[in-house]
Amino acid sequence: MPYKKGKISSQWWDYTSLENELLDDVGSLSFEDVLGLSRVGFKIKVYENLQEFYSAQALEYITSWQKSTSSNPTGICGPIGPTEQLPIVAKIINELQIDVRDGHFWAMDEWLDENDEPVGIDHPLSFAKANFDLCFNRIDPKLRMPTENLHFTVGDLDAYTSSYDQARCLVMQGGQGDIKHWAFNDPFKREGAYADAPPSIEEYRSLKTRKVDLHPVTLMQNARTSSGGKVATIPDRAVTVGPIETWKSDKVSIWHGGTHDSPFGIRLSSFMISKNIQDTRVPMSLLADHDNVQFNILRSALREPDSGMH
Repeated sequence: MPYKKGKISSQWWDYTSLENELLDDVGSLSFEDVLGLSRVGFKIKVYENLQEFYSAQALEYITSWQKSTSSNPTGICGPIGPTEQLPIVAKIINELQIDVRDGHFWAMDEWLDENDEPVGIDHPLSFAKANFDLCFNRIDPKLRMPTENLHFTVGDLDAYTSSYDQARCLVMQGGQGDIKHWAFNDPFKREGAYADAPPSIEEYRSLKTRKVDLHPVTLMQNARTSSGGKVATIPDRAVTVGPIETWKSDKVSIWHGGTHDSPFGIRLSSFMISKNIQDTRVPMSLLADHDNVQFNILRSALREPDSGMH
């Protein structure tokens, strides 16, 4: 059966080309229905307010670093979206004088410039800059891990991938974008070998840290959240952590604060992961095959996805 035409772009695959029956079923899920989607290997946790939400996210950094030793190094892979947890991480470490020098950190992604190279740390949209400005530069130097324990998606990408074998990533955090990605694992372009069908699950799962083209929805979202809507300032390519590194992480922890995806989007990925409906048009759905995934949802982000003018 041929795939349905999507509503966003004829040049890309995305969730709008899913079968209408699935989309209708997801749209009718109540708040209680979503909570009932938890299963073995997939946990849904709800937070009542932003303070509780971002504090819990920050604590995943700290507990991952506290478990690290020089002989058994551990750490966390963290997102730029959300970022509100980052200053909280530094604040807790400094106030409680927590020694995290043995901890490791992996950045998820970075923008590519016009020469197809990662943007420098002086670029205003640099993800590395955000991590340093909001977190690492705020940690007391005598408590902070050395720079060699900070792994960014720049330079030798094979070395970045190998670092997941040299230290244990206890948690890979992420948000969920409007296009249903984690990091920049977007759906594929509808061209070449994928003109008539999206890539197989096996193909997508084999992807490691790499350079990628970004879906138009991802560009619009990042313009909205990072540049006041100026789409022209948003790079259309990036380098991103892949499924290979994701499946090397003990846990995948996704934080739904209501800023980066919609109530419908949260329902869609929750339903597909819970029911093991994997489809590369919804990259998040592939997490159904990871044995430890947790969705952390701010209650207000899961309001009913009603239709009507407002």
